[in-house]
Amino acid sequence: MALVDMPLSDLLEYRPQISEPTGFDTFWSTTLSEARAAAWEPELRPAAPELRDVEVTDLRYAGFGGHPIAAWLLRPRGAGDNLPTVVGFNGYGGGRGLPHEHLPWVAAGYGYAFMDTRGQGAWWGSGGVTGDPVGHGTSAAGFATRGLESPHDYYYRRVYTDAVRLIDTLAALPQVGPLAVTGVSQGGGIAIAAAGLADGIVAAMPDVPFGSHWRHSVEHSDEDPYAEVRRYLAVHPSRVDQVFNTLSYVDAVHFATRATAPALFSVGLMDSVCLPSTVFAAFNRWAGPHQIEPYPFAGHEGGGPGHFVKQLDFLNKVVAP
Repeated sequence: MALVDMPLSDLLEYRPQISEPTGFDTFWSTTLSEARAAAWEPELRPAAPELRDVEVTDLRYAGFGGHPIAAWLLRPRGAGDNLPTVVGFNGYGGGRGLPHEHLPWVAAGYGYAFMDTRGQGAWWGSGGVTGDPVGHGTSAAGFATRGLESPHDYYYRRVYTDAVRLIDTLAALPQVGPLAVTGVSQGGGIAIAAAGLADGIVAAMPDVPFGSHWRHSVEHSDEDPYAEVRRYLAVHPSRVDQVFNTLSYVDAVHFATRATAPALFSVGLMDSVCLPSTVFAAFNRWAGPHQIEPYPFAGHEGGGPGHFVKQLDFLNKVVAP
């Protein structure tokens, strides 16, 4: 895939005018208040004793609507309380998988929590266990069109609430200290939302993030999940305004303007899924200190495993374990 967007010099100045929906802050404060009112005491069970140097906890907590959400919490065995912890979110279609798949941050001395994305976990990887009990209207294959008729019914309202509720839950545990968020693609989009909505985040590391500059993404990316929305609108042309109004309530650009923690983004300049311009649309609106690592010849893989070293250096400068 050749370059799919604009030169880096233009991307660094790219600040499209994206209208914020009426009542955005009220919508999200009400959503989170309702979820917190439905919360119950989290359940923590020891798991994976075969990982002798890692303490693994199977965490179940109350997400959107009080729905049970699963997560892993991993720590170096013997680590004390108040350990800086990275919260990870998954790419599109994947589940939380198995504990031994989540060891890099633990090997570096941090805690690591990883959320199981509701309703996903059967497209790739080692699976997930969290269902989505909420029904929805007509939709295309995938997750991006579920509940598009209304921001209150939209799938990512639930997912982003689950992410904030995980941060709430972790922050109340004595063994967990300062919290950073990270994720790739869909996970990067969830990390941006969490950084804009949750209190107390000390750092954010979104990689090739999804869910930014929605209309531009749907109009210019040929890849799923954005193509899912295009297929939906091809069948329901009368719903164009309605759909993009819904998507405006979950646009990463609006969360970025409210995120004040230091951030390290990554972007593949040949990414045909999450176009570079959509990543920079959020990056250039980030309210806190922010830097970006561009990978000129990378697609949606971004910096790959090598980018973790740069994330580790970044986070060590913000908060060391």
